[in-house]
Amino acid sequence: MVGRAVRTAILAIEGTNCDEELARGVRAVGGRPEVIHLKRFSPDAGRRRRRLSEFDLLLFPGGFSAGDYVRAGAIFAARVRATIGADLEAFVQDGHLVGGICNGFQTLIELGLLPGRPDARLGPPEAALMPNDSGHFECRPTFCAWPGGAFGPLREVPPGTSYLFPSAHAEGKLVLPGAPGDRLRELESAGQILFRWAAPDGGAPVYPWNPNGSEGDVAGLTNPSGNVFGLMPHPERAFDRWQTPDWSRRSPGPERADGARFLAAVVDYARRRR
Repeated sequence: MVGRAVRTAILAIEGTNCDEELARGVRAVGGRPEVIHLKRFSPDAGRRRRRLSEFDLLLFPGGFSAGDYVRAGAIFAARVRATIGADLEAFVQDGHLVGGICNGFQTLIELGLLPGRPDARLGPPEAALMPNDSGHFECRPTFCAWPGGAFGPLREVPPGTSYLFPSAHAEGKLVLPGAPGDRLRELESAGQILFRWAAPDGGAPVYPWNPNGSEGDVAGLTNPSGNVFGLMPHPERAFDRWQTPDWSRRSPGPERADGARFLAAVVDYARRRR
């Protein structure tokens, strides 16, 4: 580790429930995470108030924020706008990494930060994460592949590299506006596809390997600058080798699993850009 640990804010409200798992993973790869309730960023917090400027990295965890009423992530996004909207825009415009996992991805979509605008401003949603095609909650091991693109932490990773991350969501089907395929091609050209669902044999990711029916098999996105990212599967739940479904049948290997590789890349990138 070079220099001080990466100061990481993991933003929580009522219903987020993957924050401690995420904090454990970030801490294990050299970050200094704090799980902080959104209300601590409000001026009403007085002397206990926290500010985004204290941090190098901001993460929105998974869960069921505010019970996922209205739409998944919609209430969390509305409260973020009201509490730290201007500060969040400035944080993104300064080039800091902002990430969302599962419910966090849904929240970033609702904030308009993903797929995002060139000026990195908050705005109305420009995409939607709809109910899964299966009509039910999908909780299973899934694979996703990095296609190469704008996401700085994986810039040196060969395109096509696959990761095993568990999925656990009921509303993960990415739907884009406009004529079918038009917006998807724009995102592909801009390098904004973070992950695509993948089948373990390299074939087409038909259900269940695409667990929700997302357009273009998209499992994650970045903004145009690559510093805001969201993904539906959970890297923090595949951090150690024993968390993978076939660990007891494999010969001894690295103690860390794919989730550790991903989170380490994120934390290392945040450290290098300070």
